[in-house]
Amino acid sequence: MRDINRTGILIVVIMGTTMAGIDSSIVNISLPVMSKQFNCTLSEIEWVITVYMLSFSVLMPLTNWLKNRIGFFNLYIGAISLFTLGSLMCALSTNLDSLLVARVVQALGGGAMAPTSMAIISYVFPARVRGTVLGWWGLGNLVGPALGPTLGGILTEKFGWPSIFYINLPIGIITVVLAFRYLGVLRKQPKLKLPFDLTGFVALTIFLVCLQYGIARAEVVGITSPEILATLGVSLLAFAFFIWIDKQKKDPIMDLTLFTNYSFVSCILVTISRSAALFGGLFLMPFLLQEQMGFSEGISGLLILPNSVFMAALMPFAGRWSDKHGSREISILGIALLAVSMYLFSILDRGSSISGVITAMVVRGLGMGLLLAPLNAATLSAVRPSEVTMASSISTLMQQVGGAIGIAVLAIITQAAYNKHVLGGMSNMPAHHLALREGFHISLIILLVTLIPAWFLPRRNVVLKDTDAHIDT
Repeated sequence: MRDINRTGILIVVIMGTTMAGIDSSIVNISLPVMSKQFNCTLSEIEWVITVYMLSFSVLMPLTNWLKNRIGFFNLYIGAISLFTLGSLMCALSTNLDSLLVARVVQALGGGAMAPTSMAIISYVFPARVRGTVLGWWGLGNLVGPALGPTLGGILTEKFGWPSIFYINLPIGIITVVLAFRYLGVLRKQPKLKLPFDLTGFVALTIFLVCLQYGIARAEVVGITSPEILATLGVSLLAFAFFIWIDKQKKDPIMDLTLFTNYSFVSCILVTISRSAALFGGLFLMPFLLQEQMGFSEGISGLLILPNSVFMAALMPFAGRWSDKHGSREISILGIALLAVSMYLFSILDRGSSISGVITAMVVRGLGMGLLLAPLNAATLSAVRPSEVTMASSISTLMQQVGGAIGIAVLAIITQAAYNKHVLGGMSNMPAHHLALREGFHISLIILLVTLIPAWFLPRRNVVLKDTDAHIDT
C-alpha cells in the first residue's frame, strides 16, 4: 500500500507519547498548591504521584493481548481518549479522593501509549530505517518529561493547578483527529480472539503494585520495617506464582520464553540498569544544584538545558548510526559517557564553577543521545515480528521498574550515608555533600556494570523481510 503517510503516522505517535511524557513530570511542581487547596499532608498528596505510577505499570502487560484483540488502531485511539478523559477529570477534581480516581483513569491511558507507539513503529516502518525513526520518536518521548517542570510551574503560577491538566485536552483531541486521518491503515491489521489470562494478569499486577509500593514506602519507613518486608514478601510470592501460571498457559499475559533470547535479555538488562542509574541520578540532581550548590529553581532549570539540547541533537544521528552499523558499539559509548557524567557530578560542590556543571550536563546529554535510540532499535530487532508488541511492553515496564528501584536505592543509600557522617561529627553541609557524592558513585558503578550486558547487544540490527516485519509497501 503505497498511500501510507509514514510521516503523519510518526507525528501522531510522537504527539501521544509526548503528551503522556509531559504529564509524568508536570504534576510534581504543583503538589504544594494542591496540598493547600485540599488541606492534606505531604504524605497524602504524594499519592497523586504514587497512584499514577502504580496504575501506569498495570496496563503495560495488557498491551499485547489488547493489540491482538482490538488492533493497534483501536488500542491507540482508546489510550489517547482515556488519557484525555482522565485529564479532564483531574482538572475538575474538587478533593483529593476524586483527583486520585482521575489519576488512575489518566494513567491507564498513558500506560498503553509508549509500548503501543513502539510496536506501531515496528509494524509500519521497515527494519532498515527503524533506528532513525525511533530516534525521532525517542526525541519526542523525552521532550515531554524535560518540558514538564518548567511548563507546570508557569501554568500553575498564572492559571492555577487545574491548567496543567486542561492543557492536555486540545492536544488529546487534535491527536485523536490526526489518528483517524493517518492511522486508518492500521485497521487492516488482523485481529485474534485470544483467551484472556486473568490469573496470570492478577498475579503479575499484585507483583508490580506491591514491588513499586514497597520501594516507594521504603524511602519513608525504612527497608527493614515490617510493612516493607511484608509487602516485598507478597510481591515475591506473587511473582513466583505468576511464573508457575505462565508456564501452564498456552497464551500467557506475558511471554516469558522471550527471556530465553540472549540478545533480548541483554537489551532488557541494559534497560533496567540504565534506568536505575539515570532516574536515580536525576533524583539527586535537584539536591545537588539547589541545596548543595545554592542555585535557585529557575537557574537549576537553565543549567539542565545543555543536557536536553545535546541529547536532542544526537538522538536522530544515533538512530541512523544503529541502522547502518548496529547498536552495540554506539550503546557502549553512550553508557561510558553517562558513567563519566556521574563522576563529574560527584566532584561538584559549592565552590564549583557553572562551567563545571555545564560540562557534566553536556557529557550526560551526549551519553543519553547516543544510547536511547540504538537500545530501542536493538530491543525490537532482537525478536520476531510477532513478538514486537510483547517485547516493547516488557521493555517499557522494565524501564519503569528500574527507575523506581534506582530512585529508592539511591534515596536510601544517601540518607544512610548522611546519617553516618552526621553521627561521625560532621556538620550538616559536609555530611550532605558526602552523601550526595556516594549516591552519584553508586550510579557510576551501576553504569559500569551495565557495560557487561551491553557487550552482548546485537552487533548488527537484523533486517527482517518487509513483508514479515511491517506493512507491505
